[in-house]
Amino acid sequence: MKVGFVGLGHMGGGMAASLLKAGHEVTVYNRTRAKAEPLIAQGARVVASIADACRDSAVITMLANDNAVEGLVLGKGGIIDSLPKGGIHFSSSTISVALSEALAKAHAKAGQRFVAAPVFGRPNLAAAGQLFVIAAGSQDAIAAATPLFDAIGQKTFVVSETPKAANLVKLSGNFLIAVVIESLGEAMALVGKGGIGRHQYVDILTSTLFSAPVYKTYGALIADKKFSPAGFAAALGQKDIRLTLAAAEELCVPLPLASLLRDRFLTLMAHGGDDLDWSAIGGLAAKDAGEDG
Repeated sequence: MKVGFVGLGHMGGGMAASLLKAGHEVTVYNRTRAKAEPLIAQGARVVASIADACRDSAVITMLANDNAVEGLVLGKGGIIDSLPKGGIHFSSSTISVALSEALAKAHAKAGQRFVAAPVFGRPNLAAAGQLFVIAAGSQDAIAAATPLFDAIGQKTFVVSETPKAANLVKLSGNFLIAVVIESLGEAMALVGKGGIGRHQYVDILTSTLFSAPVYKTYGALIADKKFSPAGFAAALGQKDIRLTLAAAEELCVPLPLASLLRDRFLTLMAHGGDDLDWSAIGGLAAKDAGEDG
């Protein structure tokens, strides 16, 4: 399948590579061209504009935030202006529910189709083609996307024909991951100050009560204090919690823990932690307890 790919950060680069490995013809665009260069050897065609990435009937975006998506999709010469009628835009970015709804309307007005397809998984899973895809959009668009989803992910969950539903699921999932990170950090600060080794504690937890990958992944990062380089930057984590709270306010759903997490991320960022991995909020409890400087 011929597909354009826009956004080659930690996640996008791996996703584009997985599409190439699966035999798809991939045209890539990134504002910083250097990030696209490694994909040339894998068979990608690098282009200099959004319009050139939209020549075929499908384009995938994997961008950092609402502003980036809005600018490249709705801006002059962007995806709305460039994608052919009947073409499909698959948005894998973690964006607000409100923007997802706006994009669906704009694409429909332009005679195009829009599928929200955010993913769960860190960069290592993106590079391995083992992400989990949360998809929402029209049945025909989802069917057309199946070969692409199969290339980047180990499983696709189709949740609705309304795209914004996938974004709500994604935000709620990231909220839950952040809850795990914070609770792990607090528990590890408690047992650590009581003289119990962090790594031993993580091994006990993940061998008994909490064997899920999220506990193993983030438990190890917190125990090792390995917050750099970031697989997912703290500033992006803060953004996701902010978008979760906005969605909750729109639906009139109180989320007390999300409010706490917002403050934890702001604390981390106020101390220069913007570029650390978002698991670094799990180190705040130890600092509060006087354990880490």
